[in-house]
Amino acid sequence: MKKYLSNDFNFVKLIDVFDELPIWSAPFGLKLLDYVDYKTNISAIDIGFGTGFPLTELALRLGESSIVYGIDPWKEAIERVNKKIVCYGITNIRIIEGVAESIPLDDDSIDLITSNNGINNVSDIDKVLTECSRILKPGGQFVQTMNSELSMFEFYGQLENVLTDLHLDNEIELMHQHIAHKRPAIDKMISMIQKHGFIISDLEHDQFNYKFANGTAMLNHYFIRLAFMDSWI
Repeated sequence: MKKYLSNDFNFVKLIDVFDELPIWSAPFGLKLLDYVDYKTNISAIDIGFGTGFPLTELALRLGESSIVYGIDPWKEAIERVNKKIVCYGITNIRIIEGVAESIPLDDDSIDLITSNNGINNVSDIDKVLTECSRILKPGGQFVQTMNSELSMFEFYGQLENVLTDLHLDNEIELMHQHIAHKRPAIDKMISMIQKHGFIISDLEHDQFNYKFANGTAMLNHYFIRLAFMDSWI
């Protein structure tokens, strides 16, 4: 009997893992999933999977004949992903606790690489691209999303005005350096990708709005405090 015909899904345990789609990564991740060339019997890796999106979704969509690796250094997130793997009954995920600058997989061993805003957060983008080029099979697919230098441009514009009024020219330069490091310009990112032998077949540039009642509400938001506040301070 097919496994899915015995539907013993545990809705009580589901509550513990059901908030799997972070709002800030959802618009990127949905586009990423649309670009994947879904095939059976392939090997894939998701770089920087965080709490499991799109890692678990990708593993389920590819099916049990495929193996999907996930690499991330965040121990607490890995614990949560392992809960999801058990709850969803996923058997084809292999978790790697580590950084994408050093991926413990063989050369030419992966058919598909995905990363949903993960490469924005590595310490050395060029080294990660070197690793991606090394492990990807000839003809393999690499699909990634990332924030561009225009991300949160309205906030950064206001911040620069404030810093200008305070004559904090050094801080303005530090702000621009931070943006360039975390969110490289599109043309620079394209050059880096092509340098490692990748052929860019599709490039989609999109945006969505993150609206707040005022600046205080924005700065108090948990995601702003998590991902941005330390560097802004």
